[in-house]
Amino acid sequence: MNTRRLILTGGSGFLGQALAKFFNSKGWEVVVLTRHPNPSSSEAREVIWDGETLGSWTDELEGATAVVNLAGRSVDCRYTATNRRLIMGSRVKPTRVLGEAMAHCVNPPAVWLNASSATIYRHTFDEPWDEDGRDFSPTPAVGDEFSLEVIRAWEGALNEAAVPRTRVLALRTTMVLGHARNSVFPVLSRLARLGLGGRMGSGKQWVSWIHVEDFCRAVEWLMVHDEICGPVNVAAPHPLSNADMMRLFRKLVDMPIGLPATEWMLEVGAFVLRTETELILKSRRVVPGKLLASGFAFNHPTFQEAITHLQHNLP
Repeated sequence: MNTRRLILTGGSGFLGQALAKFFNSKGWEVVVLTRHPNPSSSEAREVIWDGETLGSWTDELEGATAVVNLAGRSVDCRYTATNRRLIMGSRVKPTRVLGEAMAHCVNPPAVWLNASSATIYRHTFDEPWDEDGRDFSPTPAVGDEFSLEVIRAWEGALNEAAVPRTRVLALRTTMVLGHARNSVFPVLSRLARLGLGGRMGSGKQWVSWIHVEDFCRAVEWLMVHDEICGPVNVAAPHPLSNADMMRLFRKLVDMPIGLPATEWMLEVGAFVLRTETELILKSRRVVPGKLLASGFAFNHPTFQEAITHLQHNLP
């Protein structure tokens, strides 16, 4: 039997490392395209690429089972002119060059899963968005104009790719809960332990999320379910308010109090930490319509269960 081969970009990040470990444990050959290959990697074979131009790395695509493109500079920064250019280019350029490479394959990959973001949906406190949602208008009050510009260009590059023999999906991923040092779970757990785990802003904004284990399982599910294509919301089925999220973190760490953070406090903190308040204040009420309709079962469907599992399985 031929070994299934996964081509992965963005393999050095939290989600890339999680996917490499997940698929490696299932007997896949994992090939990571990276600017700085690590020859001693135990989870994957690493191959050099620059994310912009064609090269010998394109040989890896021939006959591959799947491509997962997670390449992209972190948005956890101030949106200066330089950072805006880097954020945009680090997403659009790899997507374009992968499409160009696959278009020239004799035996192209069967499926291409390209990162996107659930931030594409309009800031809302109303009904949740599934993949039928088409309102991608910005909300200046939460400062999401640039994020929407990036996502539209990102998905635009994917949709423009001339790859008729490859099934294409855009992973509109929500906040992923895991153990990575600077990811959401350890950061908010730490704030809660310090007594700073109160609501952020009004606390009414919706938070959509997914456990990292279910993220990896969803990616595998999408690879084998040929009926699914286009945008897919990679989210747990039960979003919750920011206030409820922080209450559950306080409960998790047994901290009875949690000082709230007003919007002006968040603005000051974001400036000091060199990030943007949009990441906290935008209301993202997103549900996984396509995953649920196809029969995907979440191992961690509720937020309380998800963070309790992570707490009980600390590395």
